This record gives sequence, C-alpha cells and structure tokens, in this order.
Amino acid sequence: MIKYKLHCKNCDKKFDSWFLSSCEFDKLKKKKILTCYTCNSSNVEKTLMSPNLKNTKKKEKFNIKKLNKLNKLIRKNQNYIKKNFEYVGEKFAYEARLIHYDKKSKKKGIYGKAKINEIRELNDEGIQTEVVPWINKKDN
Repeated sequence: MIKYKLHCKNCDKKFDSWFLSSCEFDKLKKKKILTCYTCNSSNVEKTLMSPNLKNTKKKEKFNIKKLNKLNKLIRKNQNYIKKNFEYVGEKFAYEARLIHYDKKSKKKGIYGKAKINEIRELNDEGIQTEVVPWINKKDN
C-alpha cells in the first residue's frame, strides 16, 4: 500500500488517498476512475510529498542506553563471580563432576568455560550449572 497526497486541479482541493501500488494509481488515473471527492473531477494529480520514513535516531539512543545498562549489570555479576567463585578455565566440566561425585572433594563454587554439549551432559547428570553472559575487557 502507498499513500499519496492528491490535488484536484478543478476545485483546488488537496486530499490523501491509499493505493495498492504506484502502478495502480496510474491505472486508475488513465481509466479516469480516480476522481476528486468534492467536485467529482478526474483532473487529479499527485503532489510533491516527503516519504514517510521512521526516525531511528531516538530508537538508537534508547538501545544504546539499554545496552550500556545491561553491560553494567553483566560487569557487576562478573565481579561478584570473580570474588566468590574459583576460576577453573577449560576444566569446568571435569571440576564440576569432581565436586559432585567425589565425596572427599570440598564443595565450592566454580566458574569457567564449557561447551554446550558438556553443559547438557552435566545437567543430565543432575549437576546444576548456569550459563552466564561474560564480557571480556577487550570486547569493551
């Protein structure tokens, strides 16, 4: 659908009308089906009009503010995790199983890296895990 601002050359009225396409406007005009709603004249033309474009600047600012707020929250969570949990790196799945199955192992909170299939396997075994969003300093 396309909206045009139209001008009747006969009575000088301006009005808006919707069309399926610009080609549809041309067809209706050519067949003289397109008429002025005031005087019924077929002497109707499109007027110069600006395109109806969305202004994305306001939306971008909102999204940037939202992103910054989210980044701040993620960093706050990261700091908490770093202070209260032990980093085990790539050995996360191994260490999680060791803590879970080894009765002698000290129960402690850990964090590290694991593949998605390792996370699924741990969860299937009843080992509680959480995927936490992480922002590296270089990604800042």
